[in-house]
Amino acid sequence: MGSKMASFTTIIPFKEKPHFLPRKFLSYALFAILSVALFRILCLHLSSPIAESPAEHEQFTQNSPILFTSSIGSFSAIPKVVDGVKFNGSSSCDYSNGKWVPDKSGPLYNGTSCGTIKDGQNCMSHGRPDLGYLFWRWEPRQCRLPRFDPRAFLHLMRNKNLAFVGDSMARNQLESLLCMLGSLSLPTLVYSDGEAEDSKFRRWHFASHNVNVSVYWSPFLVKGFEKTGSGEQKHNKLFMDTVDEKWASDLGLMDMVVLSIGHWYLHPAVYMEGDLVLGCHYCPTLNHTEIEFYGVYGKAFRTALQAIIQRKGSPNGNGVDVLVTTFSPHHFEGEWDKAGACPKTNPYNESEKMLDAMDEQMRKAQVAELEEARRSNSNARGRVRIAAIDVTKLASLRPDGHPGPYMHPFPLSNGVVQDRVQNDCVHWCLPGPIDTWNEIMLDIIKGWHLAQSSSSRGGGE
Repeated sequence: MGSKMASFTTIIPFKEKPHFLPRKFLSYALFAILSVALFRILCLHLSSPIAESPAEHEQFTQNSPILFTSSIGSFSAIPKVVDGVKFNGSSSCDYSNGKWVPDKSGPLYNGTSCGTIKDGQNCMSHGRPDLGYLFWRWEPRQCRLPRFDPRAFLHLMRNKNLAFVGDSMARNQLESLLCMLGSLSLPTLVYSDGEAEDSKFRRWHFASHNVNVSVYWSPFLVKGFEKTGSGEQKHNKLFMDTVDEKWASDLGLMDMVVLSIGHWYLHPAVYMEGDLVLGCHYCPTLNHTEIEFYGVYGKAFRTALQAIIQRKGSPNGNGVDVLVTTFSPHHFEGEWDKAGACPKTNPYNESEKMLDAMDEQMRKAQVAELEEARRSNSNARGRVRIAAIDVTKLASLRPDGHPGPYMHPFPLSNGVVQDRVQNDCVHWCLPGPIDTWNEIMLDIIKGWHLAQSSSSRGGGE
């Protein structure tokens, strides 16, 4: 990404001087090598991949896959060592197509070892009795998703600035990343716009690798005015053609941006373009046309991506990598203030859970804008790389991963079930399933780096 990209050198760990051997020995050795090679060719020719049964395909695969997400996707083939960090060779992968499988290894951190967990997501410290939700990993069908490697992540992001932009789901993913990286190198909070953990803008610094990780509160990505708790403004007011400068004004400082929004678009809102009212969502007291929020949700990504490409992808721009985390479904099963609002303690099997229509449409709106951004802005390729952290399906299969009543400390103490207790069936426990979002992100970053390293060498090793 322009001059900000750190230089990388491929290390060849074993490089020996030539040896001189007798000709007769060399003849025997050559014959043996040719025999083994012929045998392998015959075996490869005769073998065939095991076909996947139609029953194993879930209806979700009918949705348009984000192919560009993982054009350099998974890393399970030829090992490589780059600046002392071991990577693997790349192959294409659709991360969204897979299943949750048991994993005895568990998370990299816990509720006490990480000091940056938001209180409402610290399920372990709040007394959640079951811990089975911690021992699952996502297994894509087409590839192997490696366990998160904090050393590799910090190495690849050395001397760079990473920004999470969006709503509380962006913050949830950010705090997961801080905990995972903190298992190797502790971050220092270097900026906050307030003392509370809910401060809107914060930045952490990893001195070991000179990496900055920031969070920007922007629940719409575009310019907007949030409804007020006092009732003076009952609707969010969004300007769909104007990017939110609270984060966009700092684009010049960013090397990588993660965009993650969604649930705020389900709230009542009025949508504007300049002075023109496009319509509204759930505004019976206003004389505006009711319109679906899927279209304006996609338009928010269009406005944000266009702003990024215009500012960072121009010939004078310093480039940026953009990752969009797709919509993460909630799992409320009843009233939000009942103890059993999201009571599941195990993942769904694919046969148990179909993707809800709303969740599918939210994801599709994002996918369409990402694909359009790549098609219409080809002149920025190389300076602006765009990918999706496609988690909608895998998140929909994890009803067990939310805080539920354990957003509060020991809400069901002494075995007494309270009549009314607030539940969180939207955000994710830390540690929890959302750690997988960052495993996918690291795998994508590895792919970008390997592609760039290969290109700088003329496409070869």
